[in-house]
Parts: sequence; structure tokens; C-alpha cells
Amino acid sequence: MLFVFLLKGIAVGFVIAVPVGPVGVLCVRRTIFEGRLFGFVSGLGAASADTIFGIIAGFGLTVVSNLLLDYQGWLRSLGGLFLVYIGIRALRQGAVHEAPPEKNAENLFAAYLSTFVLTITNPVTILAFLGIFAAVGFTGSEATVGRAAMLVAGVFLGSLIWWLGLSLGAGLFRQSIGETHLVWLNRASGTILTLSGIALLASLAYDRLA
Repeated sequence: MLFVFLLKGIAVGFVIAVPVGPVGVLCVRRTIFEGRLFGFVSGLGAASADTIFGIIAGFGLTVVSNLLLDYQGWLRSLGGLFLVYIGIRALRQGAVHEAPPEKNAENLFAAYLSTFVLTITNPVTILAFLGIFAAVGFTGSEATVGRAAMLVAGVFLGSLIWWLGLSLGAGLFRQSIGETHLVWLNRASGTILTLSGIALLASLAYDRLA
């Protein structure tokens, strides 16, 4: 029975990770311009944040979830500003033929931390986990500590499978496009990231003024 909850967790992690938002765009961009390892490590940051949300939802850590949800406006503002910063930085890089960053621990950790921060600043994901966990049967007497642990482990694995597949696929795509297309891809990804951050900040400002 525990193995069944592990499989359910893998499905949940995959479903949570699949929607292609700003984090997905960032991971694809890093894979293409910096290499598969940077793309995968970026995905690992998002998977780690999703796993934390899964732990909060699965183990019923209501104090933590309430605290995050109470401050979600500030957290999402931080995420929006960070997106604008990353997007503008991407646009300012300009030349796509520049040498990719060194694959050292510092640069890889920076890639990991950036997507972790972007994902963790959206605590509403906890509510999505609560709903999905209930839908897969993790309620009432079924909600034991052991099954929660299996679900959370599955969430991490499912999310990791998605980001690994995305980075490998984007790496193959990189080999089939020319320099001109890379220039436009660089501009497009930077613009998407910047506009996503601006849209998030605008929506938060509207909610406060409404």
C-alpha cells in the first residue's frame, strides 16, 4: 500500500511541475544558453521548493502554511521583483555566443537558489497540494505518517523526472537551431520573464488598491 502512495506522489509531483510558467522558461533558457547541467540544477531548485510545500501539506503543518499564506503578498512581491531582475539581466546579456559560465559549485548553487526562491515565493501551491492529496485518497484514516512520507518522496521524484526530461529535451533542441534563432530566443525568454514579473507585481498592486 505504501508503494501505491509513492506512485501517487510521483503523479502529483509531475502534475504540479508540468505547467510551463516563468520557472519553466528560465530552466529552458539556461539549458540552451548555459548547458543541460545548469538547466537540470535549476529544475532541482523548483523540485525542492515543491517538496517543501508537499511536506507542509502532507504532514499537516498548519502553523507553517498559515504563516506563509498570511505573508503571501510580500513573498509574491519578492518573486515578482526577482523575475524582473532575472529577465532584464537576460536581455542585457545580448550576445548568445558568449562562453557559458563555469560549472563550479558557486554558479550551480546560484542557479539552484534562484528557481528555489521563485517557486517558494508562491505559497498558494500549498492549497493545490491539499486539494490534490485529498483527490488521490490521502484523507481521514488513510492520512498516516508513513503514507505522507511516501507521497512527499513521490512528489520530489515526479517533479525531478519532469525537470530532467525538460532539460534533456531543451538540450537536444539547442543543437538544431542556428545563431539567429538563438538571438531571438534570448530576447523572447528575457521578455517573457520580465513581463511575468511586471504582471505579477501589477496584479498584487491591483488587489491591494481594489
